[in-house]
Amino acid sequence: WIGEGTTATSDFHHGMTFAAVYNAPVILNVVNNQWAISSFQGIAGGEKSTFAARGVGYGMPGLRVDGNDFLAVYAVTKWAAERARNGGGPTMIEHFTYRADAHSTSDDPSKYRPEDEPESWPLGDPIERLKQHLIEIGEWSEEKHAEAIKEITALVTRKYKEAESYGTLNSGERPEASSMFEDVFKEQPEHLRRQRQKLGV
Repeated sequence: WIGEGTTATSDFHHGMTFAAVYNAPVILNVVNNQWAISSFQGIAGGEKSTFAARGVGYGMPGLRVDGNDFLAVYAVTKWAAERARNGGGPTMIEHFTYRADAHSTSDDPSKYRPEDEPESWPLGDPIERLKQHLIEIGEWSEEKHAEAIKEITALVTRKYKEAESYGTLNSGERPEASSMFEDVFKEQPEHLRRQRQKLGV
């Protein structure tokens, strides 16, 4: 899984070359959610062509799919997986979607995009779209959905409480600072030995 911004970095192109040269059985999923942490996808070259087109330059299929359509994503992934398993080599899939929320807790999207942009995204919410499709074909209902949400919420709450019972960062004993240097290398490299010495642990 690769963000669209990553396609403009050298590591991405090294990976594409490796996949093409060795006919690697991989699926390279590029999530084009329109925004990196603070820059529009056009900065990574998305205005000139699709990100999927980059696959073609390496001799592999480059497919673009509506990333908010679960069934379309499933179908293209199934095809690419079968192709890889049968020796067909790598496939690049661009998932055309939208990041409605912040990139991380340190990100404030209101600083770099219009506030109402998430609501105006035309492809809709993927869960809502799948739900409506299943209701239309008689495989789901609003009642079943409400019950599923209730059950899932209860399960997550139970599991969260169970996880908390093992301790959190704010409870119980904290590990010794020296433990971050243990069980990593058989013989500790010099630079880590110096770091440990500086910390006095």
